[in-house]
This record gives sequence, structure tokens and C-alpha cells, in this order.
Amino acid sequence: MAFKESLIENNSILLKADANNWQQAVKLGTDMLVASNAIEPSYHDAIIHCVNSMGPYIIIAPNLAMPHARPEDGVNRTAFALVTLKNPIHFDGEVAPVDVLVTLAGSTSDQHMEGLMEVIKIVEDKNSETGIDLDKLRRCNTKDDVYAVIDQALNGG
Repeated sequence: MAFKESLIENNSILLKADANNWQQAVKLGTDMLVASNAIEPSYHDAIIHCVNSMGPYIIIAPNLAMPHARPEDGVNRTAFALVTLKNPIHFDGEVAPVDVLVTLAGSTSDQHMEGLMEVIKIVEDKNSETGIDLDKLRRCNTKDDVYAVIDQALNGG
């Protein structure tokens, strides 16, 4: 399941949202996927538990987190959710705050990796200091804006 198709199918885009802490920010993404029945509520609990025990492993680049747990933690089908925050939130022990979250529920490890690679392709920017450009997602005000960003990144158009 490709990133864009999943966002459409699961109605799982939330832009410029409010969250007071990282747990709330993660829940915004998982709630949309629970609502579409892509994941069970236990998947959210697994993410929180893993971050609490292993640290913020879900931060994959400055300001970008990819909340995910294991397929057996409650994934019904591969799905993604995108959340951008009005105000960045902090993870314990992390310097850079996070304001873009891509929730990933992979039903197999392969799909998990494919999803990760697609998201990286969308945000990567070889000209930026960090190697990624999240502003193109931060600027989005509508779902159509997001779809356009994805299309441009993946199709070069």
C-alpha cells in the first residue's frame, strides 16, 4: 500500500494540530488508524510503551518522528497517518522538537521498510543542511496540498 493511497483510504491526515506532549501527538495519528480499523488500540499502547522503555527511537530525522511498533502489536493492514503540529513537542532527552509525525503500521517487515523508504523519499532534500525538507509538509493546509507534495516527490512532477 503506497503512502498517498493509504492516507486517502484511511482518511488519515491531520494538519496544524494541537498536542501538549509527545504521547498526545502520537495518539492523533493512531486514532485516525484505529477509526479506519487499520490498527487496534493496542498498537498505540505498544508505541508508547516502546518509547518509554527504549527512548525516542521513532525520531528518524530532526523534527520528524515516525511512530510505529511491530506488526504483531495490533496491525490489521498496512497503513499510514500524517500529522503536522502547530507547536512542536519534545521527547525526553531529545534536543530537536518534533512537529511532523508519520505514523506507520506495517503488516509485514517488508511493507514497514517500503513505507519508511517512501516517506524518506518524500521529505529528502539534498540541498538542505539536514538532508530533509519538512517545510513542504508544514506548509500544507489541505489534504490536496499533501497529495501534491507526495506526487511531486515521487513522480518528479
